[in-house]
Amino acid sequence: MPDAKRTWYGAFATLFGIGRAGRMPGTLGSAAAFLILLPFGGINIFALAAVILLGTVTADMYAKERGAEDPSEVVIDEVAGSWISMYGLDASSAIAAFFLFRVIDIVKPFPVDSAEKLPGGVGIMADDICGGIIVNVILRAVAWFFSVLFAGGFSAIGGYLGVGG
Repeated sequence: MPDAKRTWYGAFATLFGIGRAGRMPGTLGSAAAFLILLPFGGINIFALAAVILLGTVTADMYAKERGAEDPSEVVIDEVAGSWISMYGLDASSAIAAFFLFRVIDIVKPFPVDSAEKLPGGVGIMADDICGGIIVNVILRAVAWFFSVLFAGGFSAIGGYLGVGG
């Protein structure tokens, strides 16, 4: 039986060893994901889908080989979640997305906590995918709120809600 650390799926699941490089593998994986994303100004949907699909398979293979439910050194899930948190947003949101994603990933509010309980590689990936979606929605809501606020003040918000004048 091969050592999972020395396999192609181990390399992918740990983001080529980044997940084994320090005490905070999730933070390192997320930081690496943002550093990969920023020079390109965003992520292609096909690249994101490939990371999700290949990440699910490799995380599952790696976890089974290591005999662990969700090995901390598997950080490909952080890459997927980080990229989802920034999907369709511009680079000015990167710092907020990074920190908010890390908070969501650590605190694991509902439904992130439920997604994590799914079996194998699906569960390893699902909580971070869910967390990335939550962060993306929050950032879009905040951006919308401020665009409305500064475009017409609270009266504009009241107009959207059907109150005030």
